[in-house]
Parts: sequence; C-alpha cells; structure tokens
Amino acid sequence: MNKYIFNCTNAIALVLLGMSAFNVNAREFVMSYDGFYDRLKIVNKGDFQYARVNFYISDIGTNESCAIKSGTILTERNEYPLNFTDKAQLLLPFDKQLDTDKAVIVIEPQNPAHDCQLKLQIEANELEDLAFSKQSLYTINEELDELLTDLSGFFVSKLMWFLLPEQKGVAVTFKSPRQFDDKSITCEKLVCYFAVEDSWEDDSAVLGDISNVIKVTPWIVK
Repeated sequence: MNKYIFNCTNAIALVLLGMSAFNVNAREFVMSYDGFYDRLKIVNKGDFQYARVNFYISDIGTNESCAIKSGTILTERNEYPLNFTDKAQLLLPFDKQLDTDKAVIVIEPQNPAHDCQLKLQIEANELEDLAFSKQSLYTINEELDELLTDLSGFFVSKLMWFLLPEQKGVAVTFKSPRQFDDKSITCEKLVCYFAVEDSWEDDSAVLGDISNVIKVTPWIVK
C-alpha cells in the first residue's frame, strides 16, 4: 500500500485522505476516482475564487515529480484519456458519472523504477487577474484556511479542533529568489513566508509582479 502526503500538514493526513491506491505492477499506479471526486466536490460547493485542491504524483523516496508516460480513466464499459502536466499534476474532471461508475485512474510512470505516491496539495496558482499585494495575500489566505477547514470535515473541525494545525499565513513560491524589507516576510531560496495579519485586508500597496509567482500555499505551523 502506498503512503500519501498531504502537503499542508501530516497531522490530519489520515483523516483527510481516504483514497486507495496500489501498484498493479512495477510500471502502473492505480487509484480509485471516488476519493478525488469527494474532494473536488468540496471545492465546487465552496465559494473559492483562488483556492484549489490539486493532485500530483511524486516519488516516495525523493518527493520529486514522478514524470507520467501515460494515463487512463477506466470504468467497466469505457476508457478515457487522463490529462496531466509535465509537473505530474493530474487534471481530473469533476464528473458524477465517473464516481457512479466506480472509475479508476491508471498511471504509467516514465521511469519504471519510480515508487510513486499521490500528493494532495491545497494551493492557489491561477493568479493572473490579481495585483501582488498584502491585500491579495489576505484574500488568498482566507480562502486557503476555509478550504483546509472544509476538507477536514465536521468531525475534526468541530469536535477535534485541537488536531488542526495553525495556519500562520501563506507560502509564496517564486520563479526566482526574492527578498523583502518587511519583518513579517521571510524568504528561503524560491519560497517566501508571509505572516498574514488582519491589517493586510486594506493594504493594496503592490509588492511586486504577480507574473513572478508560481503558487501560493498555506503556511502551516506544526
């Protein structure tokens, strides 16, 4: 049985991820579609403009992308091509019929020696219409926090709230290293950590060019 990584936090991974996966042979990685559908449904029900749940295939040993050679969505009667990126992100449809038909996802890695795993990541990466400001990061932080809570479900968020990690702010991944003259912002290589404060809600001062931002993820304090 493959292990899973919930990129935001390991503390509630077993609660959030009930998605089964197994290796049919050394070259194939197989997962049930229903686990994807359940999480995509949460995103579609919410009012999220930027926050998304994205799915990646990574190598268990290195956590680097498991480059995908081919992928297929299979049901008992039909077969559909699986769309994916060169970063091994799965571009899955939100399709009730696939859930009803008990579809499975079959992936063949480019490197048969890779031992692949599924990585679920909450992130915002479609930001073209935004200005890169504290105000925008405040909005994204609120959405990411809400989505994390929604994915946690009632049992964890209401009855076992102490299991939830604290989201201190957002981690922004850039195309090249950045530095900021602000004590609330710390940077390590390509990633900068922004400790989001309530005062940022109305701070529209531009911090830089949004085209330099690859993605924004929750900054979790363990």
